[in-house]
Parts: sequence; C-alpha cells; structure tokens
Amino acid sequence: MRTDSLFYQLFQIYPTILFELIDNLSPRTSTYSFLSQEVKQTSFRIDGILLPPPYATDLPIYFVEFQGYRDTKGDLYPSFFSEIFLYLNDYRPANDWRGILIFTKRRLDPGLPTQYQDFANSVRLQRIYLDELAEAESIGLGVLQLIGVKEDVAPEKAKQLIERVQQELTDVAERKKILELVETVIIYKFPNLSRQEIEEMLELSELKQTRVYQEALEEGLEQGLEQGLEQGLEQGLERGRQEGKLAAVPLLLEAGMTVEQIAERLGIDLEAIRRVAQQ
Repeated sequence: MRTDSLFYQLFQIYPTILFELIDNLSPRTSTYSFLSQEVKQTSFRIDGILLPPPYATDLPIYFVEFQGYRDTKGDLYPSFFSEIFLYLNDYRPANDWRGILIFTKRRLDPGLPTQYQDFANSVRLQRIYLDELAEAESIGLGVLQLIGVKEDVAPEKAKQLIERVQQELTDVAERKKILELVETVIIYKFPNLSRQEIEEMLELSELKQTRVYQEALEEGLEQGLEQGLEQGLEQGLERGRQEGKLAAVPLLLEAGMTVEQIAERLGIDLEAIRRVAQQ
C-alpha cells in the first residue's frame, strides 16, 4: 500500500514522533514544525521536513522519507539525496541537516548504492525499520507501527490502540483524529472490506455512538465553522481595503499620476488600475 499520506497525517498531529524514533528526548524537539515542501527547480517533493524555529540555527533540519513499497527502479536513495541537496541550494538554510528514511519493513530497503557509501556510517543518515521496533510507548508510535504490521495481526493491534486512545487522550478533537487515522490504516490494509465491515471488525460502530465521540464530532464541526467565519471575515476585509484604494484612483489620475505610479503607490495589480481608468 502507498503509505506516504498516512505518515504525513500522523506527523502533522505528532511531529515529535521522529525524535522518539531516533531517541532524541531533548525538550527543544517540541519547537519543530512538520511540513511537506516542493523543491523549486524540479518536480521533487520531499515527504516531510522538520524545521526548527528560525532563531534555533544550532538545531539541524530533518528530511524524512517514508517507504512502504519496494523500490523496483533503484530511485530511492539517488532521489532522496538529490532532493536534500536541491533544497539546501534553493533555500540556503543556516542549519545543519539530517536525513531519516523510515521503512515499514527492512526487506523494503534496497541497500545504499556504492556512490553514497560515505553516508553508511554517518550521523547524517539514519534508517528505521518499523517491523523491528520494540512495543510502542506512545500512541503516536503505536499508529506508526500499525502501518507496518502484517495483516493477520493488524486488527488486534488496532483494537488495542483504540482502547489506549480512549483511555489516555483527554482532548476529544485529538482523539477523533487518531481514531479516524487508525481506521484509515486498516482500510488501506483491507481494501476489499467495506467501511462498515472495518468498523465492525474494530468495534468502532459502537464507539461512534458514544457521548465522547459525538462531543468530538461536534467540537470538530464548531472549529470548522469558526475557522470558516474567520476566513470569510478576512476575505471581506481584504476586498473592502482594495475597493477603498480603487475608489481613490480617479482622484490620483486627475492629480497627474500615471497608472503605473498609482499601482505602485497603492500596491494594487496594474490591470485593476487600468480597468478603473477606462471607466
């Protein structure tokens, strides 16, 4: 199964999972933000980048690649290092860097090509195999491991994880996100089953009728509505500001300014100024 989107969703919720995987327990890891970023000069897109805050130039940037399928073309390592070095060339960060490759299974690692053997024992490259990890201590790592387990044990592992989510997570919105992610992982693993069959397998049908789950759903809807209202208000204010500036265009034209000067002065698109001038 293609797992890139699953990893991305999980790291968006728990960006500190990477540091659990590499045994970096520094409190400063909580300052990192996770994103997926395109390299400008090519169509490359790095699966995940963990960026420290701008002031923390002593902390490295982590480039993360997820591999849940066999690399039949031999592109994995050449593409990974190409993406990193193109990113460094494009953005010229002051920070040092580290590369992390996460495989759902060790057998999916094609091995480091001869041309990149300098990285074999380097701190710059670390490879992690989910099928060889010890039992997860955190819920985030538990979901990560679920992606890599075999289908015959996945349902039981998922139910154990769901039970932990119910017991340990107090934030209802976070709880709902993780439950949906667990369900999505199982859907990927069992594509021939319907969503209803998946919910019955994981005993989610009953769970989604509980008061806690309904509260999480309501809270998510309220947050979505609030964000939509805020966005609409911002867009309305922006339109109002632009219309106010355009109203001043005739006066500025009468004062002898050119459309180019007005566009630069008001910070408005030149074509918009020309349309007002023609009216």
